[in-house]
Amino acid sequence: MSRNGKKIIAVIPARNAAKTIEWVIDDIPKDWVDGIFLSDNASKDQTAALAEARGITVFRHSTDRGYGGNQKTCYREALKAGVDIIVMVHADHQYDPKLLPRLVGPLLRGEADAIFGSRMMIKSNARKGGMSWWRFTANVALTCIENMVLHMGLSEYHSGYRAYTKEVLRAMPFEKNSDNYVFDTEIIAQMSMAGFSIKEVPIPTYYFPEASSPNFFQSMNYGLSILLVMFKFFLHRTGIKRYAFLIIQKRAAS
Repeated sequence: MSRNGKKIIAVIPARNAAKTIEWVIDDIPKDWVDGIFLSDNASKDQTAALAEARGITVFRHSTDRGYGGNQKTCYREALKAGVDIIVMVHADHQYDPKLLPRLVGPLLRGEADAIFGSRMMIKSNARKGGMSWWRFTANVALTCIENMVLHMGLSEYHSGYRAYTKEVLRAMPFEKNSDNYVFDTEIIAQMSMAGFSIKEVPIPTYYFPEASSPNFFQSMNYGLSILLVMFKFFLHRTGIKRYAFLIIQKRAAS
């Protein structure tokens, strides 16, 4: 497929991923990207050094800034580099980097403003790939609530495999978002507020020992954080209370 002169950068928010980072970097289709940026979130292992040895541009945090804070560095640096399309690839290989063209292609064709890889478009594959029953149930329940509030019509809101156009990230006040995992939900809420579109593509599910995954109690906290974002969105949209991270210029109709 022609890339129409678009500059594409894969960004990797990473922390203590020495066991998988080389595998991830090697599996990114190099003919589909113009660069790979890794933001190392104060790793205590050799994540950054291994990435640099592969010729990757690395940005190092001296202290733990959280998953959301790590993404902020990725997007900030990619935008500085004049990117057109940004693809987030996780450092633990839970999302297959080889599928990157599946996310980039629709953006090159102008089909949406962002493309998300969804593990839930084919729900049977999620369980086959090792997703626990409680994680699967929570995913379905939270997605139902999020669709009722945000009206995005997605099969899943919790995948970390995402590609954005530069227009989305330039318009989103993502620096005001949480530094924790709920960052991913806040940026979707911002996109809904601004009128940007999201298209999904199916991806397989992979759970294995080296893949980072929150435990039950961490997942409970994450779920409650999502519900809080939905409540704030409702209050903001109805004018009951305003929130700075949701004050966004509505996108003009094309």
